[in-house]
Amino acid sequence: MKKQIAILMSAVLSASLLAGCGVSTDTGSGSAATDGAAAAATAAAADTATQTAATGDEEEIQFMFWDDLNATDDLISQGYAKVIDRFNQDYAGKYHVTPVTTNLEEYYTKLNALVASNQTPDVFIVSPGPNLDVYVDPGIAAPLDDYLNADGWKDTFSSDAVFAQQTYDGKIYAVPLNIAAACVFYNKDMFEKAGCDVPATWDDLIDDCKKLQDAGYTPITISAGTAWCLSMLAGYLCDREGVDLDKVQSGEESWNNDKTVAAGEKLLQLSQYFQPTAAGDTNDVATAAFYNEEAAILIQGSWAIAQMNGANPDIEDKCGVFQFPAIEGGNDPNRVIAKSDSLAMSSTTKNPDACIALMKYFTDDTAQKYTAEVGGKIPVTKVEYDASKAPAQLADVMNIFKNASSTFGFYNESLATTEAGSKFDDTMVSMYLGEYTPEQAFQTIEDWYADTNPGGVRTAK
Repeated sequence: MKKQIAILMSAVLSASLLAGCGVSTDTGSGSAATDGAAAAATAAAADTATQTAATGDEEEIQFMFWDDLNATDDLISQGYAKVIDRFNQDYAGKYHVTPVTTNLEEYYTKLNALVASNQTPDVFIVSPGPNLDVYVDPGIAAPLDDYLNADGWKDTFSSDAVFAQQTYDGKIYAVPLNIAAACVFYNKDMFEKAGCDVPATWDDLIDDCKKLQDAGYTPITISAGTAWCLSMLAGYLCDREGVDLDKVQSGEESWNNDKTVAAGEKLLQLSQYFQPTAAGDTNDVATAAFYNEEAAILIQGSWAIAQMNGANPDIEDKCGVFQFPAIEGGNDPNRVIAKSDSLAMSSTTKNPDACIALMKYFTDDTAQKYTAEVGGKIPVTKVEYDASKAPAQLADVMNIFKNASSTFGFYNESLATTEAGSKFDDTMVSMYLGEYTPEQAFQTIEDWYADTNPGGVRTAK
């Protein structure tokens, strides 16, 4: 049931080589490409889709998403709004979709409440990976293989590998919409003024932070108020230190070991350069601090490109991207955290044909071109798009993927249960807040695993 995420790499590499499918790899020179992408972002923001009203004769379905589609600056979210409006216009009199929206921090709480009350939305967005089985095992999400195999829909995707994180016991339970990488954004102007180079190693990153701080800049903005943001950093550090997550989960190795402790110590070392309000800042607040040029570095994911460029198109020209740095003597530095938005369908929907029709709109050429050319994410289909129109940051992300040796998932989504993921998240925040030393933090997780035994018998103590 629990699938490894590394297989996604082949899909990403296929996407990065789409020049053979007609993709322009010329990103332009000077400011022309940047100006073009900024203009596209401005046009998208000015043309946010309005929802087409139902006539009362349609089959009605609900689509649940983690952003306000009518009030968002996020260009990907605006693209989703356009998809829904296009669908409602094309299917007027037959199908109509009504969005149910909330914010990211509350999304799963509200989704699970609807599921518990037998009001599961017909189509809902999910983060794929091992914990998608929360919706698979109880039969909440419907298998989609028959629909994907009909009419050649599955053949439009770049490869079967894009479904790796959505496949359980040989069946596909969600449709991917895009691919993104966890990475590091930096402000080129601040780096130049502080005399910083793009860091390749951990020591380089610490040296840059010192230079930025000495130059009067806040080196890093990050959210500990939204626990997964800090947890993502902890996961990168654990992986760079060489933590074998499978062995730790099975109990072959203890959570409290030299590698995890070293990762915790590095997180605390780096936290000296966080913004003072990191403990309470949400993901949106921390991200805004970067695109408003209040901090020089944002440790986030390429999914944030659409949010940043939508809120402040001027940041695109100043924003560079680099992969998370290597730790000297540590694990493979070219491993990348990969992520995708995906759509699941309720197994109890009364209108599966309408749901599948909507899903196909999210993966058609119009939507997937927008994904790359405006949103800055990697498409999951064989669509041809013009890279010169895409946000400048996407070229950096594509290079990161091109040089990646393999991919892995968020730690909180790769553990045996959602409870285990939450325990890791919360403990990393508690360690950051000074409630635990690194040794105490990982021993706390080890003790929790030994007591609750998620995923099987533990042998290490």
